[in-house]
Amino acid sequence: MTQEPQLADRLGLSVHVSPLRYKIHRIKAVFQSSTAATLEDWLVDVANVRGARIVTRGTTPAFAGSGPPESDFSNEELVVAMCQLQALDRPQMLRLAGQLISREAVDFGRLKSVAIRERATLVLTELAYQALHVDPKHGLWKELASLRPERPRLRAPILHWTRLAEPVPVNGRCNAGSWRLLA
Repeated sequence: MTQEPQLADRLGLSVHVSPLRYKIHRIKAVFQSSTAATLEDWLVDVANVRGARIVTRGTTPAFAGSGPPESDFSNEELVVAMCQLQALDRPQMLRLAGQLISREAVDFGRLKSVAIRERATLVLTELAYQALHVDPKHGLWKELASLRPERPRLRAPILHWTRLAEPVPVNGRCNAGSWRLLA
């Protein structure tokens, strides 16, 4: 069986041992998703339960209840988990993380703390640069971009800005001249 590549593989970077991943495995054992084959599938299911629906894995409810409560697994931890270099290389997860950030469902201070501890600032900063292409005045994205003031040189792009945004319709038709962040 071929193993899916990690985000770190595409970017040419190394990964670290993550305390957050251990925590997620413990929580995943308690709040099981009926359809999640991988940890990344489970993270998508949690994001969907919390209202980030730009990417879904189907119409079947993944959790018998409402999934893990935010007191056990915060939105900040969810966003960072989806942006970790050791996560499978699934750009749709980055779109979900971006949606949670764009709708300001996270606290910057807590997100920064978890991101630094888990070494996810590179991915979050690059997402911020892409999001600021769409909305240069978005406060949370501006703060995230400041985590790494100089833009990193990566072997491959993390995500194109259009994956974090949608065109604004005019008179019921798509107007590619105007975009807004997915929230």
